[in-house]
Amino acid sequence: MITQIKGRLVEKNPTHVVVDCSGVGYLLNISLNTFSAIPDSEAVLFYTHLSIKEDAHTLYGFIDKTEREIFKLLISVSGVGPSIARTMLSSMVSEEIQQAIATENIALIQSVKGIGAKTAQRVIIDLKDKILKTFDMDVISVSQSNTNKEEALSALEVLGFNRKQSDKVMSAIVQENKDATVEVLIKQALKKL
Repeated sequence: MITQIKGRLVEKNPTHVVVDCSGVGYLLNISLNTFSAIPDSEAVLFYTHLSIKEDAHTLYGFIDKTEREIFKLLISVSGVGPSIARTMLSSMVSEEIQQAIATENIALIQSVKGIGAKTAQRVIIDLKDKILKTFDMDVISVSQSNTNKEEALSALEVLGFNRKQSDKVMSAIVQENKDATVEVLIKQALKKL
């Protein structure tokens, strides 16, 4: 129904924003990743999803269409509601979620608060093919880059770097250069950490 909102940013919090569109303020629930990507300018554009329940109509806002698409796929899984999907998008960036589902990384999905083993398995079973098709991913390249990324992360951890911080930097590097070797990943990460 409401697919995007463009207007003036009135209020900004880690969990929600208020956007003024021609005198009407829309409250959008957002993820932490969207919060950190909100530009400093007053004029903003959010892609939205309207969740309708018996007792509430809730609007969710996303900084890009990929994040919104991942959110829609997640809430299509039985046992994953909008709040768990938002928590997942706050814990990991869209690309990490895609990788975790494509490589069947149950442990990573289960690390999100509110997701147990059965739900994590259901997410993978329900979404793996959709993720691979929708985002045109190749299983072989996903697993190869994931292996290189894991080796590089282990090396950085041995060097004394925080794993969570290293993982964020590494994800950005892998996104730019999917075929990077372990050595290249480590060198680029050291420049950014």
